[in-house]
Amino acid sequence: MTTPSPHVSPSLKELQLANRTLGTRNAKLVEMLKASRDKLDALNEQIRALSDPPSTYGTLLKLNPGGHTAEVFTSNRRMRLVVSPGVDTSQLTPGSLVRLGEGQEVVEHCGCRDFGDIAVVKEFLPEDSRVVVADTMGELRVLKMAGPLSALWSHNGVGIGDQVLVDYRAGYAFESIPKADVENLILEEVPQVSYEDIGGLHHQIEMIHDAVELPFTHPDLYRKFDLHPPKGVLLYGPPGCGKTLIAKAVAHSLAQKMGSGGESYFLNIKGPELLNKFVGETERQIRQIFERARSIAEGPRPVIVFFDEMDAIFRTRGSGISSDLENTVVPQLLAEIDGVEDLRNVIIIGASNREEMIDPAILRPGRLDVKIRVERPDEVSAREIAALYIVDTLPLDPSLVEHTGDRHSAVAALIDELTSRMYSDNPENEFVVLTFMDGSHETLYYRDFASGAMIANIVDRAKKNALKRALASGNPDSHGISLDDVRTAVDQEFIENDDLPNTANPDEWARISGRSGQRVTNVTVARHASAPIHAKQVVADVDEGRE
Repeated sequence: MTTPSPHVSPSLKELQLANRTLGTRNAKLVEMLKASRDKLDALNEQIRALSDPPSTYGTLLKLNPGGHTAEVFTSNRRMRLVVSPGVDTSQLTPGSLVRLGEGQEVVEHCGCRDFGDIAVVKEFLPEDSRVVVADTMGELRVLKMAGPLSALWSHNGVGIGDQVLVDYRAGYAFESIPKADVENLILEEVPQVSYEDIGGLHHQIEMIHDAVELPFTHPDLYRKFDLHPPKGVLLYGPPGCGKTLIAKAVAHSLAQKMGSGGESYFLNIKGPELLNKFVGETERQIRQIFERARSIAEGPRPVIVFFDEMDAIFRTRGSGISSDLENTVVPQLLAEIDGVEDLRNVIIIGASNREEMIDPAILRPGRLDVKIRVERPDEVSAREIAALYIVDTLPLDPSLVEHTGDRHSAVAALIDELTSRMYSDNPENEFVVLTFMDGSHETLYYRDFASGAMIANIVDRAKKNALKRALASGNPDSHGISLDDVRTAVDQEFIENDDLPNTANPDEWARISGRSGQRVTNVTVARHASAPIHAKQVVADVDEGRE
């Protein structure tokens, strides 16, 4: 009989469990070995990168046929280098920045250069994408346009007078750089204002047409009669009477007659913003403005440089109280007008309501040759101005239309009511009473201070009154502008001006009244029956201020 063995062999199930456990451990070991190998490869790559020589960069001049070699400017010399097979040659455009490998081969495209010198565009040579630029010293260079700049030029995104980023050694211009300091002061446009949009200024429009437009529309006749176009025009007169509108209309008319196609003709200078606390900055900006005007005016294109509120910039020299800025700003303008560089096709138009404060040297013949006074509108002119704002397409009072017969007659009735109420001599329209040194008196009415802006504001008030009444009624279609709306608007405008007259400066009132040769000793506001200011006190205050 056989005795059983004391060692019992493991069962199949136990062997399978042990096999699975060992397999799991083996998989984890393999995963850990793979992670360690990856880390080791990364460290080795970093060690190799640290041991690589430094890369150099260059400017791509040309990709040769086949795309295997390229002309590159690097280390101040032009070289023909091999292009690595891993580089996408479709991105390699002339002027782009490329990285060079250890063997001086092109290994990477790095976009376009974003640093360099600044130059001003003087001329384009489109047959081979070249451009003529001037550096800060005025020296001219011929450069090639890099890809981005060439594309911008083809879409009229860069023009003569613009600043561009350049690399003189490589011979390329890369991108357009906006001239922020000047562009903030200049509005380049062809204004959409025509002579038909201006009412009551036919004489002034004719004068500026003869002075500004004729030299450009009939240059042959001017040469035949040996005439030269004026360098500048001064529009002066009370505020709100259309000086700026006339300047814009001239630019619009010239653009239409010269066939500009919408190019820049009108440089609108924001005058007070030219003033700068840093020494020489204002003068520099004036120089840049005229450089811009000269560059745009190349060829037969007239350019208007419009200085609004001219008295704020070019005051009489020596009149400054806390600063003598005008002592350098005025000569800078005179140098630009009369300087060696000819202002061909450039016309200066200045506008001011304080013409007596502008330096006399600017106003002499040969500079601002033509002086045009823009007067306050009389009753006939006021009708023309009102007709620009009260038209038969507006909502009109149905009862007024029915009473007058048609909409056209209703508009005429509204205009008649506005002008007759503004220009009547009744006591309600008296504004101030002036007493002169000789004891004579003169009453100034509201009409003596009328302007185109005031008439436009009265029409807007009438429209607003009609609109509010229509909203309150709940039936807007049954309401429109009525005669009462116009009367109320005129009264509202006059009442708001009651507190505005300055009675502390009699010389100003003498100038307004047209009797500047006599001294005003007493100013009384008619509507509010204000206490008169005695002559001795007024004269003492004025003299003290002058001292």
